[in-house]
Amino acid sequence: MPVRMRLVGVASLMALAVGPACASAQQATFEADRLSEHVRILSQDSFGGRRPATDGERLTLDYLQAQYEAMGMEPAGPDGQWRQPVTLTRYTPQPGASLTASIGQRTVDLVAAGAATVRAAYGDGQASVTNAPVVFAGYGIHAPERDWDDYGDLDVSGAVVIVMMGEPADTRFNGEFPTLYSLDLYKTEEAFRRGAAAVLFVLPIASGDPAFGRAVTQSALASTTVVGVENIEATGYLAIDPLTEWAQGSGLDLERAFAKAENGTFRASVLEGVRLSLNAVETVEEIQTWNLMARIPGTERPEETVIVSAHWDHVGSRDTPDSDGDTIYNGAWDNASGTAGVLEMARVLSSGPAPERTIVFAHMAAEEMGLLGGYYYAENPIYPLETTVADINIDMLPLSPPTRDLPIFGLGQNSLEDDLAALAAEEGRVITDDGQPEQGFYYRSDHFPYALAGVPSLMPWHGVDWDEGGREAGEPAYRQQWTTRYHRRADEWSADLDWRSAVENLELLRRLATDLANSERWPTWHETSEFAATRAASDAARR
Repeated sequence: MPVRMRLVGVASLMALAVGPACASAQQATFEADRLSEHVRILSQDSFGGRRPATDGERLTLDYLQAQYEAMGMEPAGPDGQWRQPVTLTRYTPQPGASLTASIGQRTVDLVAAGAATVRAAYGDGQASVTNAPVVFAGYGIHAPERDWDDYGDLDVSGAVVIVMMGEPADTRFNGEFPTLYSLDLYKTEEAFRRGAAAVLFVLPIASGDPAFGRAVTQSALASTTVVGVENIEATGYLAIDPLTEWAQGSGLDLERAFAKAENGTFRASVLEGVRLSLNAVETVEEIQTWNLMARIPGTERPEETVIVSAHWDHVGSRDTPDSDGDTIYNGAWDNASGTAGVLEMARVLSSGPAPERTIVFAHMAAEEMGLLGGYYYAENPIYPLETTVADINIDMLPLSPPTRDLPIFGLGQNSLEDDLAALAAEEGRVITDDGQPEQGFYYRSDHFPYALAGVPSLMPWHGVDWDEGGREAGEPAYRQQWTTRYHRRADEWSADLDWRSAVENLELLRRLATDLANSERWPTWHETSEFAATRAASDAARR
């Protein structure tokens, strides 16, 4: 078992937050020892893995609030509070869900036959659809900036829409790196926007294949979402064999349709001769958690906001110990390190001249449950999203010696990365992609809900090209860290963690945040970005 570390007292918290640098007229600098100490405290066993709605949540939020109070920072939550309440809903499927296909005089329950799943994990947790038409919509993508439209002019109101998973390999997309359009989230919301009753994701797997059985098992797990977010009646997964049968019966050449879906020439088609009915019920449970927010008010344009964010939560503990007898996922790297980075950013920026724009330090809840604190904030913003300048998100600071490279998630999205590249170049460093396209990182951290709402967002990552030793040393060290620490119980604090690259990156991010906070310019999305149109809709608010 890891050694349980004593929770430091209030006096120690105050000393850590203020320190001699903050009392000085000269701007403070980032300090590895401070980062290490924050991480040590936040990832100790007594915090229990920082899962929402646990004692670990209370300890974490109390710790963060004490730090900001000691800095003399202002609360930035609603009504002058430190914390923004975030209400979540957990859905657990109940037995008896059905998805019945009617083909002529024949009916079959595809759930009972092991060929489909169906969930009602939205709203009141109850879904009922009767005798709905069925539409195959290819990848289910509508992307005008890429000259792509799988739906065409077909009205899918009241239909059950079937879509393929992922996205095309067409050059109009981003190659190995996925776009927004690859996400189930996007496809569900697009179908909902068009009035569909339900959406089914077809898997290229036959119903009798063990792989489909594993998908069925996975889909039955409880899921959590943000309270009050409207969405479709039901979702589910469909094996390939029912779709093949329906396509043949309606005269659709499915193999040719799949090929056309890859090059953008396919348009959604009604599968004539088949109707679908479904029923599903979920147990609904509300969970209360909180985002915590502090700010430095702007002196000239306080209504314009730069956000620096990180998630405070991790995945908690498990009843079954590992081979070392450990039950706690301490989350030192993920994301006590990012949380510490935001605290240090606040300390350093608050020690310098007051910014012209407001800077908000946002600690988001329930990221590990699906970016839910971020989604809640995007639905219930405290500062108008139209005049939010940018989000700089810190999820897992690098733990390595200094690097020549500074990878970011979603390279090619917006002008923030161009600004960061210019600052990095002054130090002989280069901006690169994250090097792990299979991970889909741009859609997996708290910058994404901001991006989805149109706010230009940046997420730096972990360099691998060490100043001393290059990639030959840095890449295997990173791979080892990723394999042994990420979402493992071994992700614990130790005194020998290397914070030099973290300090180096934080200084670049400080310069970027300072430039943004003392400028009248607005970062922009590149024309090819899937988020550009959302931001453009509010251009008038920034003139």
